Order: sequence, then C-alpha cells, then structure tokens
Amino acid sequence: MSLTGAVPHAAAPSRIRVAPGGVVASAANPMPAAPPRLFKIQGITRDGKAFRPSDWAERLAGALSSFRPAVAGIGAHIGYSPYCVPRVVGGVKCVIVNEALRALEPMALDFVMNFARDNNLVTSEITPGDDLK
Repeated sequence: MSLTGAVPHAAAPSRIRVAPGGVVASAANPMPAAPPRLFKIQGITRDGKAFRPSDWAERLAGALSSFRPAVAGIGAHIGYSPYCVPRVVGGVKCVIVNEALRALEPMALDFVMNFARDNNLVTSEITPGDDLK
C-alpha cells in the first residue's frame, strides 16, 4: 500500500511483436515502417519513342541534388542526391527515385513523379531482385 492508501498496480505488460524481417513493433510503435519503395523512370515514352533531350536524366537528377541525408560527408554537394540518381538500365537512360525523398520534401517526390507522368514516360516500381544493369 502507498501512503495514500491506494494499492499500487502492476505496470501493464508491453505488447511487443516481431514483424517479418526482424523489425520490432511495440505499443509505442505498433507497426514498423515499411522500407521506402524505389521507382524507375525510363527515358522512353509510352508510345515507345526515346525521350529528348538526351541528357534529361542528368538534368532531372541535378535539379534534385540538394535533397540529401543530413550526414552526407565531405564533398557531398558535388554529386547527385542518393534519392534521385541517373542510371542506364538495359541500354535505356533512367532515373532511380527513392520514396525516402518524400520525408525530406514531399513536393520533390511529387515533382519527379509528375514530370514522368506529364512527359508520358514509362515508370515502374523496382522490386527486390530486379536487374538494374
């Protein structure tokens, strides 16, 4: 008994669950965050034509180069953001976009995805095991 006469109660047991992949969920964090998705924007229109100008991927990634993690390291201002990177996949110029960009600036991700939509570019979600060579 406490000094006030109330009977102390036992702390409620915490409910902890382990999600697939070993990510822990608890009462404070009921569902673990899903890993951010990756999107591939190809330099081909839905009509099958090559998108122009030929340096579109570098220009788009360059426009988003300032959106980067806080701990980017020495010289990080010189390169592309890790969230929006130009690549050549299967001989086609592409931009790989990480959904984590939304956490830094929601309008930045919207800008990239709207660019792809407005220019009728082929866009797909990258799934684990996709070949990006």
